[in-house]
Amino acid sequence: MSRKEKAAAMHIRRTAGDWVFDIAVIIFFCIFTFICIFPFYYLLINTISDNDLVTSGRVNFFPMLKGADNLPVFGVQLNNYVALRNVQDLGSSVLVTIARTIIGTALMVITSAWAGYLVTKQKMWKRSLWYRFLVITMYFNAGLVPWYMNMLMMGLTDNFMAYIIPGMVAPYNIILVKTYIESIPASLEESAIIDGASTVKVWLKIILPLSIPILATIAIFGAVGNWNSFQDSLLLMNNRPDLYTLQHRLYIYLNSSSNLGAMMSQGGQVSEQAAQSMLNQRVIQYTVSMVSIIPILMVYPFMQRYFVKGIMLGAVKG
Repeated sequence: MSRKEKAAAMHIRRTAGDWVFDIAVIIFFCIFTFICIFPFYYLLINTISDNDLVTSGRVNFFPMLKGADNLPVFGVQLNNYVALRNVQDLGSSVLVTIARTIIGTALMVITSAWAGYLVTKQKMWKRSLWYRFLVITMYFNAGLVPWYMNMLMMGLTDNFMAYIIPGMVAPYNIILVKTYIESIPASLEESAIIDGASTVKVWLKIILPLSIPILATIAIFGAVGNWNSFQDSLLLMNNRPDLYTLQHRLYIYLNSSSNLGAMMSQGGQVSEQAAQSMLNQRVIQYTVSMVSIIPILMVYPFMQRYFVKGIMLGAVKG
């Protein structure tokens, strides 16, 4: 049989039902993708549209500005983002959040990688005990008050390290790393040990390079958690406004705007300067949301190729 005849024999004839099924699947996933993307798109177009049109609910699918006779026309303005400059110490809050995200995520990844590697070693002293103790912490929590007292006694109130130290040990991430490392052929490590490599050298030269997918996965978890963290700043930084995170600072700004809006709606008197410096409440919420999620949305696409592979391989074994 010639090559052309073999190719023709292997070709599967597609029926009309196959084409209908394919089209239906494509339509379904197009609709699903639109449903996932539209909330972010809706936030964006409302932050770059005229505030009065947003308040009146006349911005739905495209950014709009007021044209002739106050009729909505297609257009873009960035006044809402520029107005965020009125947020006190916004720049320092951004720097604090970036610093805690980078440092906290890096240390968490290193700690998880090292701890996850150690609990795979049978020769580790009391390995089962430490591993079970680690897992128990995922299910039992002392509560907010004991947590605060513990942070107070360790001197982590009004201290930047309060953002870093508590998040360095993440039991769930350690379990993911442990499971992933167990999927790496043991022969690689045994060969290195025979050649005289120490435990640390094996970890640095063999385990870490092969564990990039799972490390990238937990890095996403850590970065998102650190970037969106709010409670620790609210509870622990009472006397250090310079250490407020971005989420905390925007929360304060949102509350101030809400209070001003409530005062104006009740007929209270506020200065014209204060009234002009604040956006309407709905637009503030949209703008704050976009400022909060844009950095993470920009980082995630670069890590996505590692994310799926890492989370699947890291969850195969128990």
